[in-house]
Amino acid sequence: MAAERLTPGVLYVVATPIGNLADASPRSIEALKSADLIACEDTRTTRTLLARYGISARTVALHSHNERRAAASLIAALREGKTIALVSDAGTPALSDPGAWLVAEAHRAGIPVSPLPGPSAAAAALSVSGFPAAQFLFAGFLPASAGARRKALEALEGPWPVVIYEAPHRIAETLEDLRQRFGAAREILIGRELTKKFEQVARMPLGDTAAWLTSERTQGEFVLVLAPGSERPAAALDAERVLQLLQEKLPPSEAAKLAAKITGEPKNALYRKTLKS
Repeated sequence: MAAERLTPGVLYVVATPIGNLADASPRSIEALKSADLIACEDTRTTRTLLARYGISARTVALHSHNERRAAASLIAALREGKTIALVSDAGTPALSDPGAWLVAEAHRAGIPVSPLPGPSAAAAALSVSGFPAAQFLFAGFLPASAGARRKALEALEGPWPVVIYEAPHRIAETLEDLRQRFGAAREILIGRELTKKFEQVARMPLGDTAAWLTSERTQGEFVLVLAPGSERPAAALDAERVLQLLQEKLPPSEAAKLAAKITGEPKNALYRKTLKS
């Protein structure tokens, strides 16, 4: 995309390298050179990329703590005919990164939004997992608290790979929660520091992950790809209805226990549903 052809008044959503700066596409570099403004998750991080390619465009911060406030001024600039490039620290904006609110506001304002696709940690990890992926589930970052994380895992079972992002200080806990929830035999792909100098890609059963972590570096961001599970029993699709009917005749704990046997859903999850009803 030549610089002179960048359309005024358009919000460009620009994917940037997830580690190796050489992965920036020529089209993304041209867009960043030509933009009137670059909205960045962290201006300091983006300036490293801009310096690599000699780009001097003006940058403004747009992160999780200021996105709604910053979006208003950016939408105003777009209405005036300014061209804005939206980037995150790494990868594709709005995928477990800020940007979705600004994009939604642009749509609501009738402002054109154009993607400049490129690096994505989820796609990179999935491509080297070897798991069949006619479809996959992108879970992003799981909740930080142990209880909320374990509850979130209950929704991930299915005949598809699951992509999870995780920080180094929680990786051991998350892998252990995955082992307890899905069993030691289920395989997982662990990607660490993808595209960077100390990149690691390892596929193994969940039962082997604790030993692997003790022998490897744990700095840097992790991307996990959980192997596909089995199809859910058809009855599990209507677990709440089964539970509702049983609750009419049985105490909550007994209803949850029997509903779990009928549908294949986790007993604890069903019991929690009885407490909310």
